Amino acid sequence: MELVKSRELYERAKRVAVGAVHDDFRFSDPYPIFFKKASGKMLYDVDGNEYLDFHMAFGPVILGHCHPRVTRAVQEQAENSELWGFGSTENECKLCEKIVEYVPSIEKVRLCNAGTDATYHAIRLARAFKTKRKIIKFEGAYHGWHDYVDMAVAPPADKVGMKHPVSTGMLPEAMDKTVVVPWNDIDSFERAVKENREDLAAVIVEPILHNVGCIMPKDGFLKTIREVTEREDIVLIFDEVITGFRHDLGGVQKIFGVTPDLTCFAKSLANGYAIGGVGGVAEIMDQLKPIGGVHMAGTYCANPISVAAALATLEELGDGKIHQRLFSLGDMIRKGLSEVLEDLKIKAQVAGFRSIFNIYFTDEEILNYRSLLGNDSKLFMKYNMEMRKRGFLFVAHPLKRCHLSAAHTEEDVRAFVEASRDVLTKIIK
Repeated sequence: MELVKSRELYERAKRVAVGAVHDDFRFSDPYPIFFKKASGKMLYDVDGNEYLDFHMAFGPVILGHCHPRVTRAVQEQAENSELWGFGSTENECKLCEKIVEYVPSIEKVRLCNAGTDATYHAIRLARAFKTKRKIIKFEGAYHGWHDYVDMAVAPPADKVGMKHPVSTGMLPEAMDKTVVVPWNDIDSFERAVKENREDLAAVIVEPILHNVGCIMPKDGFLKTIREVTEREDIVLIFDEVITGFRHDLGGVQKIFGVTPDLTCFAKSLANGYAIGGVGGVAEIMDQLKPIGGVHMAGTYCANPISVAAALATLEELGDGKIHQRLFSLGDMIRKGLSEVLEDLKIKAQVAGFRSIFNIYFTDEEILNYRSLLGNDSKLFMKYNMEMRKRGFLFVAHPLKRCHLSAAHTEEDVRAFVEASRDVLTKIIK
């Protein structure tokens, strides 16, 4: 697979853009792929290579790239306005009404631009509402790049159990107000609550630990978190940036029957257009200005283009048929990959939920991030690179997940499974 033009563009771009990319995850060794087009399930690079996309931009592209209904809605909106910056619109109202209708815990909504925006403001809201400062997050979870949560995301083995920062330049004073707890460990969670209850404003949780693939909550884990936070008068924040609208229009809170006080959402809401939001019970949401005293603003919040894309996406997903088909494809690909691993006697396992799947190259029972320390990242990278040569694209990181979209077919799933069989047979010899 030739990447001559990508290499040339990399040499050009790195002179004016740091690493030639605008998100460090977009860089790949020795240089990033430069794309020029996306359509449905396919990506096309500047060298003329075609890829069957199982990455789907970390998950938001649930309908497939450039879906006709979404594209048409965006084009129509662009003819009327690209940005107001003042006042409001009926479409914003319509979108918030849909979100309130679908998501069990949400009574009011404030839209923003991304998942990091949403988690930052949810934490600020909780602190204002409870007039307390500390929060609890879980090891292995990612809630955005701000100083309050960008720690213990995927720490090296010698940093497990610590507040290992993802970035330099983070304020120790901010990090000090965050307590990190292992996922699926109720005893550690209850102990952390007890030790910090006097100044504990919120608990923020990915209800499925998708940052490191797919680690499901143990039976009763989320329910216990909800019971403890209610008993101790702590705000419970669900980070449904990945799970919301992809696993169900009501999020996994609807599936699991556990409702938080605040919900953060983004990604799949607008099929790839930039949007995010915070929603929750009215008493907390009304802490926001102009009603309360909490500042949450942004010129591009509720951007008309993104709102139009979100409305079109929800209309397409509204009858549930796409979700059901995606879940069937997810079952199919997980079953097929599991059979490949079993036939080849590889120490690995397939994880996933509904339209998400990934392979862990370890046979240890996966309960939390610490269970993944023995994951064979070198084997994964060989697998990833060989699959890419065969035209299957997913992110080159051993703890990230693959995503299905409405554009994928059973034939695509079978092709992915058979290519995996061929690749793994060769690289384990």
